[in-house]
Amino acid sequence: MTTNIAALAEITTIVVDSVRPAAMAEFYRTVLGGQITHSDDDFAALDTGRFQLAFPKTEDYQAPAWPGGTKQVHLDLKVADLDAAEKELLDLGATKPDFQPGGGDWVVLADPEGHLFCIAS
Repeated sequence: MTTNIAALAEITTIVVDSVRPAAMAEFYRTVLGGQITHSDDDFAALDTGRFQLAFPKTEDYQAPAWPGGTKQVHLDLKVADLDAAEKELLDLGATKPDFQPGGGDWVVLADPEGHLFCIAS
């Protein structure tokens, strides 16, 4: 059994490299809710009320390879209805890679710039 220990730190912001910061902040605002607190060509930030996502412009950004290669970092998102959420996210501009290791328990998607995230109910 693992014992809880006092936290040394708290996550306040997850920084996601981006080619189009404003568009990425809007995509994730639609997915996670919250308020865009800054948005221009070089940087955008989204406050979800629990944490922030920050999107600095990164000219040499390359999407992670899937499967294989380096995945960098990804988000796991809980949804009420897996099929409905997948459809809505695809309509928002997400893509669905061919390789799906979840066996139907979760779905791997990529945001409009190729950052991977998973949805599960």
